[in-house]
Amino acid sequence: MRKFKQFMLLVMIGSLVTLTSCSNDDDSGDGGGGSAASGTLSAKVNGTTFQSMEISSSATVVSAGGVNTMVIIASNSDGNAFSFTIFGFDGAGTYKLTGADIAITNTGSYTETDIDVNNPINSTTEVWQAPYDDTEVGEIVVTEETATKVKGNFSFTCKNVNGDNSVKTITEGAFNLDKQS
Repeated sequence: MRKFKQFMLLVMIGSLVTLTSCSNDDDSGDGGGGSAASGTLSAKVNGTTFQSMEISSSATVVSAGGVNTMVIIASNSDGNAFSFTIFGFDGAGTYKLTGADIAITNTGSYTETDIDVNNPINSTTEVWQAPYDDTEVGEIVVTEETATKVKGNFSFTCKNVNGDNSVKTITEGAFNLDKQS
């Protein structure tokens, strides 16, 4: 059981990939804050619906050295998860996912974990990350931020660079998360 707990901790840590960005000051996007239910993140992954569980979905904003960072983590009961980190978070606005500037590399990830309940050591985790080259592959649009909530939309393509190099297309992404500071 101890190894299983260690494995699950490793999976959660492994799914957290850093997303850094610059924001602009406009509130572009659909203005509706997405269509996710309160406390959750939803999206389509290659056309298949993803819906996170409220208990395992959060947005956290921290400040270190005068720079705000927002971390979003959301997972479902199938062992799939999204994670984003926005370095330089400045409230509502558009945060590009691009590798064009090495000093401002924006990344996000989608993770699929296949847990072998009979032998947890045989469980596998695949991570698709964005960006995977120097092009713009998507964006996160924060449409609303309050003291207790953050809402928005996202879409991007991501690649399994440490696996089979497959690409996943993430569409109709939306979040409506409780915010912690």
